[in-house]
Amino acid sequence: MVTAPTPSSPGSGATFSSRTEPAARAGRDGRLGLVFESRDGRTVLTGRRFTLPLQALEPMDLTGDGSATLLLLNPTGGVLGGDRLESHVSLGPGSRVCLSTPSATRVYRSPGHAAIQRVSITLGAGATLEWLPDHLIPSPGARLRQVTEVAMAPGATLLYLDAWATGRVARGEAWGFDLLDTSLLVRDETGPLLRERAILTGGLPPDGLGGTEGFGYVATFVAVRAAGAAPEAGRLWDDLGGALGDDLAAVAPQCRAGVTTLGRGGLLARLLCPSAPVLSACVAALWTRCRHRLLGLEPLALRKL
Repeated sequence: MVTAPTPSSPGSGATFSSRTEPAARAGRDGRLGLVFESRDGRTVLTGRRFTLPLQALEPMDLTGDGSATLLLLNPTGGVLGGDRLESHVSLGPGSRVCLSTPSATRVYRSPGHAAIQRVSITLGAGATLEWLPDHLIPSPGARLRQVTEVAMAPGATLLYLDAWATGRVARGEAWGFDLLDTSLLVRDETGPLLRERAILTGGLPPDGLGGTEGFGYVATFVAVRAAGAAPEAGRLWDDLGGALGDDLAAVAPQCRAGVTTLGRGGLLARLLCPSAPVLSACVAALWTRCRHRLLGLEPLALRKL
């Protein structure tokens, strides 16, 4: 749990100091808790608690295969400076869940404290989570710290997307945000499968170190299966990585993309895209291929308004 910083004591010499006290934190504390279990071949939502500005809709079985698809939303219209948003998602053994959002998420200007999003995910043995939110759009002056941690039991599978725009590019707001600090840790019982962190500040040259070569949309797509897979799994990931590279070249040759296998049990794809529709097409290609090869499932059409 994230706690508010304690204002420093002025001490006996405060009258003669030019130091100013930190501004009171604006924003809201939002919490979301979701628990899923597999019952008689169906995944059911057995626990749901939330406080605004976080909310979760009713789960749907879109394909009739017993899996649960659920949209997460923020009815306040975006993430505001000083918001502290914590989400905890637990999938029981054998459960199958897809979580997404209805649309992109705006991150608004923060003249004071940064907004903080923390996501904690636990996957039981043989569980499958498809985590596919739409991209973040940071406004000029936005400050966001985002932390995601995933713990996987043997045989669990994760398809994970983290995507963001450099700003509202069409309005000339690219790289106008103040801070974008994102981290991801995926681990199984043996240890970390993937750990990464990016700390970016506005004003970076778009073609320099840490920039995006002039592209306005960035994404990281991860496919991971925890220890307990078959011995031929290494070849599976190599073959899948090659297929994903071919798919991306076919669907969006104007993008910059790279796919690499992880040290054990997974792969990672990076995308630089010129527009939101192209980003969506690339993500759909990655998701479709991974669903087919890893889960034996057809493409899933999310019903978004």
